[in-house]
Amino acid sequence: GEDVKPFTAGKAKEIVVSLQQPAIFCNMVGDWPALHWNVKYLSAVLDGKTIQFRLGLKAVDLVPQFETRCNYVEATLEEFLAWSCGEPSCLSGPFSCYEYSKYWAYADYKYIARIFEDKPEIFQDVRWSDFGFPGRSGKESTLWIGSEGANTPCHVDSYGCNLVLQVQGRKKWHLFPPGDTSFLYPTRIPYEESSIFSKVNVTNPDLKRFPEFRNTTAHVVTLSPGQVLLVPRHWWHYVESIDPITVSINSWIELDADHEARVEEAITRMLVCAVKSAENPGDGDLWLNPTEVEATSHEINLQYLNEAVSAYFRCQKTSVSEQAHPSSVAAEQRTSTSCKRKKREADCEPEGCRLTTHESGFSASKAEKSQEIPFGPHLIQVLPQSRETSVMGAAAVKSNGGDLLHENEGGYFGKSHCTGKRLVMSNDYETPAHQMDADNSPSASQTALSTNDLLDCLVNPRVISLVAQLLLERARV
Repeated sequence: GEDVKPFTAGKAKEIVVSLQQPAIFCNMVGDWPALHWNVKYLSAVLDGKTIQFRLGLKAVDLVPQFETRCNYVEATLEEFLAWSCGEPSCLSGPFSCYEYSKYWAYADYKYIARIFEDKPEIFQDVRWSDFGFPGRSGKESTLWIGSEGANTPCHVDSYGCNLVLQVQGRKKWHLFPPGDTSFLYPTRIPYEESSIFSKVNVTNPDLKRFPEFRNTTAHVVTLSPGQVLLVPRHWWHYVESIDPITVSINSWIELDADHEARVEEAITRMLVCAVKSAENPGDGDLWLNPTEVEATSHEINLQYLNEAVSAYFRCQKTSVSEQAHPSSVAAEQRTSTSCKRKKREADCEPEGCRLTTHESGFSASKAEKSQEIPFGPHLIQVLPQSRETSVMGAAAVKSNGGDLLHENEGGYFGKSHCTGKRLVMSNDYETPAHQMDADNSPSASQTALSTNDLLDCLVNPRVISLVAQLLLERARV
């Protein structure tokens, strides 16, 4: 009976594509070889290969630790393990400048296809086919390895829904529904394609600066080894490692609705790059997330926008055709390459990243089926915290002063291990554009707006959504 899973692949897929709230799958991956992927095992498999780690301060602040505020080192998993265990050998290694008691380290967004490119057989250790996605394995997945305190700033993914397998250690997830977007003060600075960040440190919110955060409804859950978390489309999330070492594997499931989102992302990219490239390049503004490596040219951005628009209309045409000929849908089912962030680096063009309408499942009939989801010991709802508990608990965390991270000698690096230009620490997130009077109104003596203030308004998701609709209407004519 140990090999019998609580849900068939078909039922699991139905849950994944129809459930509009986070939930945890239990007892679905007990036979996955990937459950043995602890750091010691992965270190042996990589055999001295270095990967990039992001380092941040454990000290709690009112400001999120965006990736632009972190340092980066190249290290082996063996060196990471020695550092996290406090072994003397790390005193002269890449982590020598960072005390474990003060810093956390995170090897995040590591595409398994890239880091294990010379060991393709390991891809089969991950079996997303058990969730109804045949052919999807470790090759379409991402690996996350962190120490205690390692975290991802609160953000929402523009594309798809997310399945996350916890392998080693535990992680605490703070999730917020799409309806909370305005309360989370979304921003596109630092800019990263397909990620919209929150200006709020959700574990220690600055309620004076972000008062609407009080209106959020946090769903908080601790994910343990062997469990799989479903993060539905457009749910905000902040993730933090709470054990000395954590390992996770995730895969983003692409949806037809992503085609419109890709048009919005293409518009955002064009605006951000155009505005920021017009500034003095030596202004020391960390507007570009390290994962982006470099700003793309206007010509490339325009090409990307046209590709996204074309893909949107192809998707619309396919949807109409499938509705007219439903019998042909089954023959056309397919699973595409996973490509959440850095689509071009992963050799995945925008128009190639989708599931068919049948697979996306966000139709009215599927939404109705969500009411029949079999919650129980094998599928656990992630329920909301009470508003009072959520806000008061976060406010109780004291802001702990600490030195800002110093710049790494080697500069900053993109996630594909490409060296970027050396960047200078920015204060954009420490001080508002306006100095405030006692009544919280802008001071008459300080009314200067920065380029970032203007850009943040121009690329606000609500504005971009309207621009995308107008642009698609124009393209239809």
